Amino acid sequence: MPLILLGLITLVTFWLVRQSSATDKSAIERVRLHEPDYIIKNGTLSALDELGNTKYRILGKKVIHYDDDASIDIEAPRMRLFPPEKSPVTVKADLGHLDGDLTILDLLDNAEIFRPAQTASSSEPARPRMLARSASFKVFINDDVIETDKPITLEQGVSVLHSNDGGIFNNIEQSMTLSGNVKGRIERIQSGAQP
Repeated sequence: MPLILLGLITLVTFWLVRQSSATDKSAIERVRLHEPDYIIKNGTLSALDELGNTKYRILGKKVIHYDDDASIDIEAPRMRLFPPEKSPVTVKADLGHLDGDLTILDLLDNAEIFRPAQTASSSEPARPRMLARSASFKVFINDDVIETDKPITLEQGVSVLHSNDGGIFNNIEQSMTLSGNVKGRIERIQSGAQP
């Protein structure tokens, strides 16, 4: 009788250990689903440079974070880039997607880059305002580069240029280079101004 009771206790203990470890294992091995873990209305994400100054700020009407890859979807994203000693540049679109590493921001539908007019300084000539429009832009945040391979329209001062092959905006130099066959008109407002 004691042997039967001891054997029964062993079997019950074995069964309980197996059941609890199976539950733990399935929780650990479960596949993460691409579902939002939080949603913020009128959200803001800011990054600072090594001196504590704002390097960039991303605003959105609705910010949706996903736990599985740490990516973020943004409705009506607006990104302000703050290069040292230059005017802030604003990039916006209808939709945006920020990767989990916070290094690439994809801007989709009615994407724009806007740089306000810049007055002349001791090191830089005056520059007219710049507006670039495309269906989409890809912002490489750490490289200070924005690019597209979609058709683009560039307005700088009174100059208007079109390219079907896209272009690259360099945020450090605050200049746009168009690719491929470029058409349009270039007019200089004053001598020394760069369209």
